[in-house]
Amino acid sequence: MAQTKRMSKKRKNKTRKNSKKMSVKPKRVGGKIHFEDHPEFRPNLSPRQVFKLGSFGGTYWRPIKSKFYDGELKNKHKKYGKLGWWKGIPEDHLTRPFNKYDIKINKYGKKVGTTLSFWEDKGWIDKQDPYGWFQWYCEFYTGRRSKDDARQIGRFNKLAGPKGRFRKWLVTQIMKKGGKSKWNDHSISPAIRQTLQHWAYKLTKKDFNDELKSRKQNN
Repeated sequence: MAQTKRMSKKRKNKTRKNSKKMSVKPKRVGGKIHFEDHPEFRPNLSPRQVFKLGSFGGTYWRPIKSKFYDGELKNKHKKYGKLGWWKGIPEDHLTRPFNKYDIKINKYGKKVGTTLSFWEDKGWIDKQDPYGWFQWYCEFYTGRRSKDDARQIGRFNKLAGPKGRFRKWLVTQIMKKGGKSKWNDHSISPAIRQTLQHWAYKLTKKDFNDELKSRKQNN
């Protein structure tokens, strides 16, 4: 037990050296979440909203084994619970085992994503956030700034930003399968919508129309 506590303390001390806390709080601006020190990063769902809508099949904060640490990591979500993020959200929508992933929890009823070990093997997981991008987002949202921010913001923008491949692909599918009036039809590309939600983004009518306008101007 004493050894485990010493290891935990070492992890925390090392993380503090590579990061800092900022007093800047995110604000809602034009439907987006605005971070004053990083205006290039514009998700539109808060961490609480992502889980309140229904995400990750209820498994995100499950106990995990990480290649970066000995032993099991668990209860990492509890620090955010103190901020009121999980009020009204059942514990089994947060910490259920991966083998009990429940698509009925997900807003769009689709299982998306892959295993933690796959992400680790690809080199996409940083030691300070062993659960992945969404853990990084939770920390960033609460004011932590670190050496990994540029990479993680870049990943978001490539997937869900204005030029993000998943966001643009969703608009393409809507136009192919329904047209402008179907921009919010959840039967069109529900897996893409679920993926975007896991990255703290939900397609809005304004973003949909802005993308169509941009395509028209570029033709």
